[in-house]
Amino acid sequence: MPAEDMFHELLLTFFTAMTPILELRGAIPVGVAAGLPPAVACAVSIVGNLVPVPFIILLTRRIFDWLRRTRTFGPRIQWLERRAHLKGRLVRKYRLAGLMILVAIPLPGTGAWTGALVAAVLDIRLRHAMPAIAMGVVIAGIIITALTMGVVHLF
Repeated sequence: MPAEDMFHELLLTFFTAMTPILELRGAIPVGVAAGLPPAVACAVSIVGNLVPVPFIILLTRRIFDWLRRTRTFGPRIQWLERRAHLKGRLVRKYRLAGLMILVAIPLPGTGAWTGALVAAVLDIRLRHAMPAIAMGVVIAGIIITALTMGVVHLF
């Protein structure tokens, strides 16, 4: 694969991993389908998935406080906070291990974005939340890569 094409595929995988909802679950299969080696697709996806986490944790409270005062976004913010608190039951019970598990489970509604949102709503400091979220992302990356390669080998 020419270097320019590989760079394009790396960027595609990286930015796919940064997006909410898709995250690793979408980025790793995209990277592998684009021709990246599975380990490279996994590593790039992990890094891309972790990029937004500190911003989410540090800025969510401020943005929510500002948006809560608006008529349009106030109810939506309350809904998001309720959802984060529901997802946060596991985190409140097991603290950082719970946060890691929440992020590591590769199902819709879990992942780095949800983990960062839960950490922000539950006021878990970045220095504590980031390692737990990072470990969860690595575990999820390994699971998704294994699933992706299993599915590819079936065809």
